[in-house]
Amino acid sequence: MNKHVAPQLNRRAFVIGSAALGAGLALGFDLPFGGPRVVRAADGSPEVNAWVVVRPDDTVVIRVARSEMGQGTLTGLAQLVAEELECNWSKVTTEFPSPGQNVARKRVWGDYSTGGSRGIRTSQDYVRKGGATARMMLIQAAANEWKVPVAECTAANSIITHQPSGRTTTYGKVAEAAARLQPPTDVKLKDPKDWKLIGKAVKRLDTADKTTGALVYSIDLKLPGMLNAAIKDCPVTGGKLKSYDEAKIANMKGVKKVVRVGDSAVAVVADTWWHAKTALDALPIVWDEGENAKVSSASIAKWLAEGLESGPAYVGNQSGDINTALAGAVKKVEAVYNYPYQNHATLEPLNATALYTADKCEVWCGTQNGEAALAAVLEGSGLPAEKCDVHKHLVGGGFGRRGQTDYVRQAVDIAKQMPGTPIKLLWSREEDMTHGRYHPITQCKLTAGLDADNNLTALHMRISGQSILFSLRPEALVNGKDPATFAGLNSSGEAAIGYSIPNVLIEHSMRNPHIIPGFWRGVNVNHNAIYLECFMDELAHAVNEDPLAFRRKLMAQHPKHLAVLNAVAEKIGWEQPAPQGVFRGIAQFASYGSYVAGAAEISVVDGKNIKVHRVVAAIDPGYAVNPAQIERQTAGSFVYGLSALVYGGCTVKDGRIEQTNFDTYNSMRISEMPKVEAIVMPSGGFWGGVGEPTIGVAAPAVLNAYFAATGKRLRSVPLRDQNITFA
Repeated sequence: MNKHVAPQLNRRAFVIGSAALGAGLALGFDLPFGGPRVVRAADGSPEVNAWVVVRPDDTVVIRVARSEMGQGTLTGLAQLVAEELECNWSKVTTEFPSPGQNVARKRVWGDYSTGGSRGIRTSQDYVRKGGATARMMLIQAAANEWKVPVAECTAANSIITHQPSGRTTTYGKVAEAAARLQPPTDVKLKDPKDWKLIGKAVKRLDTADKTTGALVYSIDLKLPGMLNAAIKDCPVTGGKLKSYDEAKIANMKGVKKVVRVGDSAVAVVADTWWHAKTALDALPIVWDEGENAKVSSASIAKWLAEGLESGPAYVGNQSGDINTALAGAVKKVEAVYNYPYQNHATLEPLNATALYTADKCEVWCGTQNGEAALAAVLEGSGLPAEKCDVHKHLVGGGFGRRGQTDYVRQAVDIAKQMPGTPIKLLWSREEDMTHGRYHPITQCKLTAGLDADNNLTALHMRISGQSILFSLRPEALVNGKDPATFAGLNSSGEAAIGYSIPNVLIEHSMRNPHIIPGFWRGVNVNHNAIYLECFMDELAHAVNEDPLAFRRKLMAQHPKHLAVLNAVAEKIGWEQPAPQGVFRGIAQFASYGSYVAGAAEISVVDGKNIKVHRVVAAIDPGYAVNPAQIERQTAGSFVYGLSALVYGGCTVKDGRIEQTNFDTYNSMRISEMPKVEAIVMPSGGFWGGVGEPTIGVAAPAVLNAYFAATGKRLRSVPLRDQNITFA
């Protein structure tokens, strides 16, 4: 694709503005949808605007800036554009514009960050306008050719019709002329009631190539003359590389070079990755692990536990007078929960291929944030933006991990020491697990007060533990407070608590161990949902009330929360007796702009092993672009959530993560997977997320069912540490 002349950029300003996940570029937000000058795709086809290329055979290429990592965003965004474009869906294909092209064209494609379930909901408006604008330009081109009023022409299925005469033409025939038109400034989007494609369960656009193996992930990439690199970083975060004895491996098969990477890592470059890894494993390395090597899971837990009782705390949600209310309560209930570090454990380990010369630096990788990856290339190469680019591939698992760019920077650092040679850096599984960016570790103390009529009058939650924004996006802190900590517990907004309680205090004692946290699918929602929803169950049982009825009393002013809760209760048959030996649990939560609820049916074998028979989950995301994909996302979220509940959890010994492969960090198997029944119930009027919200109710629904089955309350995750597993 031809590029406009790149603007002159200040590299440091670029890096500062884009390095953090979701920060985007500090270059303004401009969406020029084309112009009189024809911009052409690589095959010479005209670009009607930045979002739409139409080939002569009527194939429509839709540009997608966000990343595809299995969640279906690629297909969903294409649906949004195609809906307004009125094109033939069977002839739609997609491509990723590079972040370098985005910079050169003044961010015409907007934000590249794919996380926080934002891929569709925060770009839906402007991508639909891109489709609508292209449609209007194509119709105008046909009207100009026919010399008729544009108002007499309509478009459907990539065919333009002049209504009075019945004359027709196709998009492919007028695309060249359309590309030369000035785009309209007044673009009206369809009313949702007129949608034909949005809301339909169309097949994913990437499935066929995945099935046949035609799809090339970055781990599969081969470039002429490419060498391979394996890397080891200091196993203790914050430690340094002290020394290594290169002579010991210099004559090993295939070895080309040994290079220092930053101040804490060493890499071996060889003809094959296996030769590189074999040599790296034989390389004598001395680390300076520093003071962090003294840290353990026990020391972290002790520090967090102290934060539950004393010390400063940031207030996230407060109303009424919590101290007076608790002092006057007829019944008080107290509990302490905890949630561990979790690893992303993506199937495709981190990798990136870099090619550096004095005049150009390019990287090929899977990333959740192309702009942040580009910023890492700029920082590592020292070159200006117009001489750098990142070529995005589909991601073999992200879950938040590929929003970080450490692996990109490493690849550039290595390639810079071997100019002109493409270097593919591939982390081993052990490196990937040891140097993750982990789900933040927290503990929570909950105290509730109830009156003589068993009404919940006071709720105090004190969370002690890590702030994800403190480490990854400190500029997003609000007077030192991390708003993300209170996901699902806020008084209002897209992550509001679903209960009306007169006296509330929810606070955070921020304590940040040296283990670096990361955006892990659902992030704070996962532990907050356990803390709140399992405790609500405790309160219901403390006053001998049905857990569903107890919740309903508090939800009259929260109709959307209540609607999804009622939907799962009805679907699972809450009001009817469960089958013999089967027990039920229920939970609800709101996050990422969506409302979710889950109900589980389980049985317990030998008092500990859990068989999850059935899960019902409901989600109201406002609008549902592809209901079938939402159902798949919901089922997938339960795989992730239940794996974390039972098998997950990372422990720290001598300052380092102990779980280094799947033998110690397991995932649930097909035989352990319950039947998942998803209820997609879009109520309209807002755009919520899909990929992360439902994961939050997976664990509490099962934990509450476990209590119903055994009378034992589990407040610590993972369950494997309590000798509880899947039956």
